Amino acid sequence: MQQRLSSFLAFARTPRGRRLIGGASAVFGLIVLGLTVRHFASTGWPLRDANPKLVGIAGGFFVLAYAFKAYGWQRLFRPSERPTPLALAAAGGAASVTGAALPGRFDDVVRVAVVRRFPCGGVPIPTLALSLFMLGLIDAAALMPLSAFAAATSDSSDQVRAALGVIAAGGLGAGILVAFLPRMVVSGRLLRFRLTRWLSTQVTSNREAGKATLFVLASWTVRAVGLFFLLAALGVSLSFPLALAFLCATAASSALPISPVGGAATQAGAGAAILVASGVQLSHAVSFAIAAHGLFIVAGAAVMAVGATGAFGRRFVGSVRTA
Repeated sequence: MQQRLSSFLAFARTPRGRRLIGGASAVFGLIVLGLTVRHFASTGWPLRDANPKLVGIAGGFFVLAYAFKAYGWQRLFRPSERPTPLALAAAGGAASVTGAALPGRFDDVVRVAVVRRFPCGGVPIPTLALSLFMLGLIDAAALMPLSAFAAATSDSSDQVRAALGVIAAGGLGAGILVAFLPRMVVSGRLLRFRLTRWLSTQVTSNREAGKATLFVLASWTVRAVGLFFLLAALGVSLSFPLALAFLCATAASSALPISPVGGAATQAGAGAAILVASGVQLSHAVSFAIAAHGLFIVAGAAVMAVGATGAFGRRFVGSVRTA
């Protein structure tokens, strides 16, 4: 068994193996996208009675959110090691698709695996892991102004406002940690340790972290706009603070270290709960949560398929030129 695994890994490193894996990834993404659409079309889902134009607009904003997130993630690598935005966007899309079944935090494993399969995937795994840790902190920091705005403008109960305030406070703490981390790792006492010396060469500068935060903030904002259009498409509400509250609740639930069910199910449950606490009927809240995460997964599958197809095309063109 070990010999077979070693043979497969050796084949995967060859140009032919990478082309085959890239092509298989593209086909897999298209199959997942097709099966998802077919499943909901045959069994019926909350979007069956929605305004199709508004649903299309919401889906477009969800796809755009992946792009902004990819550019923000890219700023967390050193310039010489940065993967392409296409690779990072495809990794985010793949993580959202597998998040429907895998427990929470396993999506980071999927992101690492996808980035490593791209032509620019020579980034060491520890570097990818550090970038994901920083991305989690910046995610929380970027949510801080949105959750604070939602808490200040929401017509919901005091409990909902308090929950949004807690999310804003957590984001503020994450932002402070990101700002002081470069100074912490160059402390004279900590530099005695090998890990700290490695971190001092890898940690993101405040300037790059600030750029990453702006891109991630744009990603969250665009996703909130998509949720606003989806609320309108389903006739639930025309409240942007409600869309922000749903976004913040789902984002906060994704920060759990582990969850007993799929990460998407946990996020959908948290989103439905805050909608109910905000006065939305239970049936409408559950339907909207399922529709929102279903549409986001479809958008993620589309991004993953485009990314894998683009990578496969580049490899194919490169092999033709060198032949």
